Amino acid sequence: MVTFTGPQIAEPLQRRAPDFNKLTGAKVEVITVPFSDLYQKILTDFATKTNSYDAIVFAPQWMGDYVPAGYLEDLSDRVKADTALQWNDIAPFFRDFSATYQGKVYSVPLDGDFQMAYYRSDILAKDNVKPPETWEDFLAIAKQYQGKDLNGDGKADYGACIALKRSAQSYWFFISVASAYLQSKGTSQGAFFDIDNNMQPLFGPNEGMLKALDTYKSMVALGPPDHLNLDVGDTRGLFTSGRCALSADWGDIGTLAIDPATSKVQDKVGAVILPGSKQVLDRKTGKLVACDATTCPNAINGVNHSPFAAFGGWSGAVNKAKDAKTKDAAFAFLSYMSQPAQANEDVTLGKTGFNPYRSSQFNNLDLWKKAGMSEKAANDYLGAIKASLQSPNMVLDLRIPQNAFYEGTALDTALAQFLAGEITRDAAAKQISDQWNKKTDEIGRDAALNAYKATLGVTR
Repeated sequence: MVTFTGPQIAEPLQRRAPDFNKLTGAKVEVITVPFSDLYQKILTDFATKTNSYDAIVFAPQWMGDYVPAGYLEDLSDRVKADTALQWNDIAPFFRDFSATYQGKVYSVPLDGDFQMAYYRSDILAKDNVKPPETWEDFLAIAKQYQGKDLNGDGKADYGACIALKRSAQSYWFFISVASAYLQSKGTSQGAFFDIDNNMQPLFGPNEGMLKALDTYKSMVALGPPDHLNLDVGDTRGLFTSGRCALSADWGDIGTLAIDPATSKVQDKVGAVILPGSKQVLDRKTGKLVACDATTCPNAINGVNHSPFAAFGGWSGAVNKAKDAKTKDAAFAFLSYMSQPAQANEDVTLGKTGFNPYRSSQFNNLDLWKKAGMSEKAANDYLGAIKASLQSPNMVLDLRIPQNAFYEGTALDTALAQFLAGEITRDAAAKQISDQWNKKTDEIGRDAALNAYKATLGVTR
């Protein structure tokens, strides 16, 4: 089984493999590669028929390349027949988006992914500062605390710790910022392309995208001196050691914050739905316009929130080319990892990188209290994820052929060049748009548009 180096995501697979071996006699070998290589490594292995891997734990939006080519086993009948998996307990969104492609199940969800904002609840409460509702609030709060001592060690700390590293996972955070300005009329509108304008990129030289780029760059100076070199592992460590007033991340910080071995912020962390914007893009004019009942029909207190299902949650799939016995064993291990007995513990451990994805995990507060969260912290944490899951304006991650090029190559490269001062804001927006258009033309504009439209509906 192949996945990324981690240590998160690989850790629970490696830890539970010996238990699975004792139960079944099946030996599980977990192979890890750097995240930046994972998509291509899997694709090349499949395409060359090398078939080194019996199973993969991967980003579900890559199904757009792996399923049409015939590389993944259809698991539809298996999941229905597997009572131990408790398939219907997996929240509808994750069954629908993370597991299913064109009506068939190809993966088993192991993780639920939404990005949200975290804040030091003790510090904000002491100073009577409200958690951020907009990205402007986020920047203002970060500015207020940048350079202050936040953990009592006499050293200057940071306003916001954000993963900005190139060739890592930072571009998903940029999308979390941009989505607030680009999608306001519901999930089916989409945040990446204009479906009413021949698949023209919204990630291009319009006022919404330019505002998002300005906001993103402002964060560089509101964190550590080496902010541009930090991945999520670094920023999470900084936040849980009490050195950051704010962060934005997946669900991992919520569980890392309760680990007594590493956290200095136990019961001092709040979580809210991703900040939004009071202005959104008018797609016809390319200008930002004020939120009102027409432009932002789902706004809360005049703020357009577009919570981003970044990545979609790590999922496991089985190599279709393998023999029947191997496929049975691979599916059995994925099922074992996802079954409530294992999953309900793993989602409460920060080291796993697994976040809640089963309905029972959202409804059972005892699970989280037993793990070390106070009732308030558990309600806060789960509430932020639930608000995202239930939002009519949830943004779904891009799931079209060659998704990894659009996000992991074109977008990531332009963002890194922009943050490093190598290109201007306007040049970055144009570069992304030009490269996305070129790739869409290569794929075929109609084919790409149809694939994109097919991913804009979701069961909540």
